[in-house]
Formats: sequence, structure tokens, C-alpha cells
Amino acid sequence: MNSTKPDVPKWLILSGLVLLITGMLFGLVGSFQYIFPGLFKQYLSFEKIRPLHVSSVVFWILFAATGSVLAYLQEHTKRKLFAGKASSLQLKLFVLAVVLILSSYVLGKFGGREYWEFPPPLALILAAGWILFIIQVAGSVKTLKQQPVYIWMWLTGAFGFLFTFTESYLWVFSYFNKDIVRDMTVQWKSYGSIVGSWNMLVYGVGMFLMEKISQDKSYSRSSMAFALYFLGLFNLMFNWSHHIYTLPVNPAIRHVGYLVSMTELFILGRIIYKWKSSVTAAQKNIHNLSYRFLVIADVWIFINLFLAILISIPAINVYTHGTHITVAHVMGTTIGINTMLLLAVAIDLLSDTCRSLKPYYPQIIRASWLANISLFVFLASLFVAGVERSRWQMSAQAEPFSQMMKGLAPYFIVFAIAGLMLFVSFSFIVFPLLKNTLSCFIQPRQRSIVEFKTAFDRVK
Repeated sequence: MNSTKPDVPKWLILSGLVLLITGMLFGLVGSFQYIFPGLFKQYLSFEKIRPLHVSSVVFWILFAATGSVLAYLQEHTKRKLFAGKASSLQLKLFVLAVVLILSSYVLGKFGGREYWEFPPPLALILAAGWILFIIQVAGSVKTLKQQPVYIWMWLTGAFGFLFTFTESYLWVFSYFNKDIVRDMTVQWKSYGSIVGSWNMLVYGVGMFLMEKISQDKSYSRSSMAFALYFLGLFNLMFNWSHHIYTLPVNPAIRHVGYLVSMTELFILGRIIYKWKSSVTAAQKNIHNLSYRFLVIADVWIFINLFLAILISIPAINVYTHGTHITVAHVMGTTIGINTMLLLAVAIDLLSDTCRSLKPYYPQIIRASWLANISLFVFLASLFVAGVERSRWQMSAQAEPFSQMMKGLAPYFIVFAIAGLMLFVSFSFIVFPLLKNTLSCFIQPRQRSIVEFKTAFDRVK
């Protein structure tokens, strides 16, 4: 039996896993509130459930991504983290921020925007924890010479997130909040770049894991890897533009946004071109559970990238903007790509705790199949509901909004059932990881009790 207790980076991942299940539970409640308006209205109305769900899932990504980076950074450098004690303080600040933020939602205390609907002063706690994360990453990377591409991705994501997170609070200044076009432009610009920043962290740990499994270090140092990195960086800085096609901004912003969005066709073509070798690699690593989740993420990258390119086309965007199609794209990216990649990493890093994860492999594999089928149905119901809503938006003689929403009820029912299946399937994946870690602390106590009883019997 292994007795490797989790260190702070792993505790970040474990905390993230708890937030994943918590966020999915809030999302499940929200989906049923679509079907039964007023459900739990007295205690957890929809205006509370939505930010509880969104913030929990965002924090799942931030906790797991930073923990994964710190864990793999030690494997890469073969050294302990620079300012290692900072990771413990980072964890405490992150946990404090989450407790205060979720509590503020439950109490009905708001004051922020979109992803950050909590009172702005609480953002300072999260920012302080993120600065500690940057110190650890930057300090642990002694030089940038001959570093693999994932080191560049981690540094870009770490610094980029802090910059765009700060930018997302420019609305507190009157120069921005008194001009609705300027306010919305900066808001969507910052949010688009924030997602791009944490994607850099997530995709970087995914690339490290693929290198770890294949034992081939050539690709992460290749010119193609860096070409895709710079393309991703270009998208991070400018791809947000398609969110504001409907705003009266300078036409150049729209043109740049469209141009950048179309560069993603190159990434799509690259995925298709490499598919054959991906299938071969999958056959070789079929028994590696982490690799299974990497392959799952690869499939969802293809699907979501195709949808992202479509909704980035202005003639299509005018119909899809503000509908459930956009929600489907966001959910598909968050669950199908980010969550699957981070689960692959979590399985890799948490399989060496106090119990082996192998007895749970059949359960996790079955749950992954259920998760993917449920996710497909989940997204399909949102997509069809989005099409119906876009028709309503563009209709010259549109029926009342409430009537339109009643007509979408069948899709919301399918959406809620698929969401329930998603919650169940992810629970069967996450709980073994949490249970194995908990055994690190329960078993030593049980052993101590047995030893005490044995010693007591001898005395008798």
C-alpha cells in the first residue's frame, strides 16, 4: 500500500474536484428551475443559483489548473517549488475567497459582473492568491532557454490571467461605467482573454501529460508546437472581438476578430490531419486511464472548435448571439475540454495516494461513457433550444417572451435529465479520487487504534 499523502498542489486539485461536484449540483438545481419556475425561490432562487454554479465551476478550473501546473513544474524541474511555502498560503487564500464568495451569493450579496458577480473587494483575496502562484511559477523557471512549449504556456496563462482579471474590474471607474459601449467592450474583451489565459494553463498541463505518457519530448520543443502556441496567444489577445459584433465599435475591431477566428481553421485542419496518428496512439495506450480522458478531450476540441468557428461568422453570429447556442459552446468547452483534460491530470497525479485507483478503473470507464453520451444530449438540447430562440429573436411578429420560453419546455426537460446523468457520471469519477485521499488520514488512525488495543490486551 502506498502512503504518499497529498502535498499542497494536490490539495488544490482535490479542492477543485469538490468544487466541480458542487458546481454541477447547483447547475442541476438551476436546470430544474427552468422546468419548475420558483423552485426553491425562498432560499435559492435562480438569481442565486446561476452565480453559485458559474463561480463554482470557474473555481474548479482555477484550483485544478494551478495545482496541476505546480505539481508538474516540480516533475519538470526535478526541484521543489520556489518559495514553496507560498503554495500553502495560496491554497488558504483561494479557499477563503471561495467560502466568502459563495456565502455572499447565498445571502444575496452581489455587486460584480458576469463571472465575478460577488462584491468587488473579495476579488483582492483571489488576486493575492494568484500573485503567489505567479511567484512560484516564475521563480521555479530559472531560464527560458530551450524550455518546452508548456513552460511558455504556463507563464503566459499565469501573467495573462492576472492582467485580464484586473482589466475586468475597470468598470468600477466612471470613465468606463458611464459609457455603455466602452463598458461592454472592455467587459467582453477581458472575459474572453481570461478564458484564453486559463486555457493556456489547462492545455499546457495536458501537453505535459501527453509527453509523460509517450516519453517523447521532441514535439513540445518543435517549431510546430511553438507555432500553435503563438497562434493561441494571438487568439487569446484578439479572439474576443466576435462577442461584440452587435456593438457600435470601430469596424476594424470586428474585422480583426473575424480574421483571428478564422485562423482557428488551421488548428481544426491540424487536428484532422493528426487524427490517424492519434488513433494509433490511443490503441497503444488503451489501458492508460489518463490517456482515455485526453482522447475524450481531443474529440470535444474538434466538436467545439467547429461550433466556435461557425458562431464567429458575423452572418451566423447575429442569429446565435444571446441564445442557448452560445451557452452550448461555453458548456461544451468547460465540460468537454477543460474538465476532461483536468480529470486526466487529476487521475495521473492522485493515483499514487494511499490506495491504488485500479480497482475503480471499470467504474470510471463506464462513468466516462455515460458522461460523454449525457454531454452530447445535454448540448444538443441546448443547441435546438438556441435555434428556436434565434427564430423568435429575428421574427417580425414575435410572440411574448414567456410564451416562447414555454414552447422550449420539452428541450429544457431533456436538458435537465441529461444534466442529472452528467452529475451522476462525474460523481462516480470524482469520488474514488476523494476517497483514496481520505484513506491517507483514516487508515493511520485505524492502525493506531488496533495497535493501542493490542498493547492494552498484552498489559491485561
